[in-house]
Amino acid sequence: MHDRPADLPRPEHPRPQFVRDTWLNLNGPWDFEIDQGDSGLERGLLARPLAGEILVPFAPESEASGIGNTDFLEAVWYRREVTVPQAWAGLDVLLHFGAVDHDTTVWADGVEVARHRGGFTPFTADLTGLVAAGETATVTVRARDSRHGVQARGKQATWAANSHWSYTRTTGIWQTVWLEGVPRVRMGRPRITPHVAGRSFSVVVPLNANRPGLVVRARLLDGSEEVAATTVPADLDLSPALLLTVPEDRVRLWSPEDPHLYDVELELLDGAGEVVDSARSYAGLRSVTIDGTALLLNGRPVFQRLVLDQGYWPESIMTAASDAALVRDIELGMAAGFNGARLHQKVFEERYLYHADRLGYLVWAEFGDWGASGQGPAGHNQQPTASFITQWVEVVERDYNHPSIVGWTPLNETHQELHDRITVLDDVMHGMFLATKLADPTRPVLDVSGYSHRVRATDVYDSHNYEQDPAAFAGQVGGLAEGRPYVNDREGTPFSVPYRGQPYFVSEFGGIWWNPDVAAVSDGGDVTESWGYGQRVRDEDEFHRRFAGLTGVLLADANMFGYCYTQLTDVFQEQNGIYRFDRSEKLDVTRVREAQLRPAAAEAPTVAFQLVH
Repeated sequence: MHDRPADLPRPEHPRPQFVRDTWLNLNGPWDFEIDQGDSGLERGLLARPLAGEILVPFAPESEASGIGNTDFLEAVWYRREVTVPQAWAGLDVLLHFGAVDHDTTVWADGVEVARHRGGFTPFTADLTGLVAAGETATVTVRARDSRHGVQARGKQATWAANSHWSYTRTTGIWQTVWLEGVPRVRMGRPRITPHVAGRSFSVVVPLNANRPGLVVRARLLDGSEEVAATTVPADLDLSPALLLTVPEDRVRLWSPEDPHLYDVELELLDGAGEVVDSARSYAGLRSVTIDGTALLLNGRPVFQRLVLDQGYWPESIMTAASDAALVRDIELGMAAGFNGARLHQKVFEERYLYHADRLGYLVWAEFGDWGASGQGPAGHNQQPTASFITQWVEVVERDYNHPSIVGWTPLNETHQELHDRITVLDDVMHGMFLATKLADPTRPVLDVSGYSHRVRATDVYDSHNYEQDPAAFAGQVGGLAEGRPYVNDREGTPFSVPYRGQPYFVSEFGGIWWNPDVAAVSDGGDVTESWGYGQRVRDEDEFHRRFAGLTGVLLADANMFGYCYTQLTDVFQEQNGIYRFDRSEKLDVTRVREAQLRPAAAEAPTVAFQLVH
């Protein structure tokens, strides 16, 4: 392992599902300059020194970056010298970016080595042939992030001030940048698929070359003990596949109660048995299946008490200030009685999923697709582009192995009226759904969270409902037993194709507005300072009565497989979290937990509830 300065920001390995020892973290100070008119290439920024400095991986809008400029940043430039360790002699050199928002070009010593579109997914530049072990290259990065036009932005505001549900923007590098030394013939990220029925894992290992005599070996470890191993030739299949069968006495299914993980060690060997390449991974043995309206984990109903998590922090915006901050958010959710999260309008960094895997926290993964609305007339107002599909496939490829992910949601709240014309929204939604099903046949796919369901074959159906009165809420969502779920529409005009009996949940509800420190808008407060859904509660006790009433409605419905409460923390002016934005407590979390841990009818159908008014 390489040496790291003690004060290096985010020093941990950013890709815990595929780890080699030969890597170098490039976080820390980089030269930096804002290019407000996106004219930097014409003005010579590729060659001349940049004017300032930034702390990577924090975005320039954040205070943690040392910049703190929250204006619109049309383009930004980065530069630093990168020295390849002498110990990497004979290895190829890869430069990895965890995420850069939004359109990125990378140069090494003035030579373009990568382009990438999308602010949420990783990409790699191959520096082989440009810099060798012991040599230094100058890496320059330009990121363009226009406020205009269609772009997958998530919750980043396209107007100046934060308001309602939109927040401070993130431009440029916002996840770890790192260097990796890799063999000339090497393995790619494996696809590890659990098979509960066969108590086994299939491991597909992509190779960049299928040389005669090479073999791939996989070992499965339970703790420090090897429990399965197998070897296959590497020259007969483009991506060799191996099967690791777990002995009956070593089977432990991954679940929230027992998030057991097996270690996986992979080696590429030559004809003499010498190791050509090696890497470490891990896996959880669990399944997700559907039986009627039931969504089952390992063949049994586990009511999904999810919380909406948007992954923002006051000082660092979309980048967690530390690895511990990611762990803390999961632990805060669990302390409040949630057993998982819907990761909302953002592709979280992979280390969050690593911690969810080891802590037993269920995850619905989502793309940050907002940024395509308002681009045309009614009925055609959603105009997502082909790059939405490209970026989403990158998400699924990156996160396929994580056992904590129990469902995929490519899109969110695509408000658009349903009519007799096929639209861009229909095409892109179908494309994202089909791509997800082809990439991952092991998990359910929800075509869109809330509003415009356009895929009749969607595995799961849902709605968003922010009714604040528990009795009225019960009347609206109580028709599942008769096949009449609550659906989002616009005053009777449909958004969606009909429900056909899929598993169903209310994937956004609550959002109870409560901040004891800030005046309500009705009391003279400002929507840019404090905002939430519906009528703000008058005091904390009213919050708990409303929370218990709303959750009780959903817990009591035997046809509801779960719910997702809005939200884990306040986010800037949106102040409907269980916790404050700085993660301090603003409520009696014990009461929140007790309300949620009442038995769910979907797990015990004979349980009945009395509504709390």
